[in-house]
Amino acid sequence: MTKWQSARLIETRDETPSARTLVFDVPGWPGHLAGQHVDVRLTAEDGYTARRSYSLATTQGVELTVQRLEDGEVSPYLTQVMEPDDQLEIRGPVGGWFVWRPDDPAPVLLVAGGAGIVPLMAMIRTRRVAGVATPFQLIYSLRSPEQLYYADELRKPDPGVEASLVYTRVRNSRLTAADLPGPGPDCFVCGPTGFVEAAADLLVGLGHDPARVKTERFGASS
Repeated sequence: MTKWQSARLIETRDETPSARTLVFDVPGWPGHLAGQHVDVRLTAEDGYTARRSYSLATTQGVELTVQRLEDGEVSPYLTQVMEPDDQLEIRGPVGGWFVWRPDDPAPVLLVAGGAGIVPLMAMIRTRRVAGVATPFQLIYSLRSPEQLYYADELRKPDPGVEASLVYTRVRNSRLTAADLPGPGPDCFVCGPTGFVEAAADLLVGLGHDPARVKTERFGASS
């Protein structure tokens, strides 16, 4: 396990009314792959610590996008209280299976549910920076347009990346098999546990090879 490192906040961006991107300076950071995450640790004055894991939103630095949960211990601080030059501790990068590398030529399907877009966005950004022609398709399921992360970036044309936004509250229906393509690409699915399980089942039902359907899920606490 890697050691804890001090991370200084240098920039913030509001993505939605309840989600915020935080950019950190971490001296000596070893770099990471698209799809990896980090552990974050906060320590109170009385010594109490709280830890959470967050996906990295890009491979061009240590950048996290955090969804605020009102009853959370960590996310309210990160999204409402923390200011530039404040510090916390980070450990990572973590994970080596749910990753995408630019030297992999296979077509890619990304399926995101809500905040599950974060590590998949890192893959899209890495593709763009690397200048590779690997075909990407993104299916991003969320309740409403107000909850769209990275709105300006995703609405801008990106050659070789086909993005579809599925607003489940607007159409009053969850993600269905009709929203997904047939077999062929490597699949990365990320989001809440229920969404990931349902989406993976839909993909396998469409004929996708289960060995090529990689999943990353998260619970409700943060």
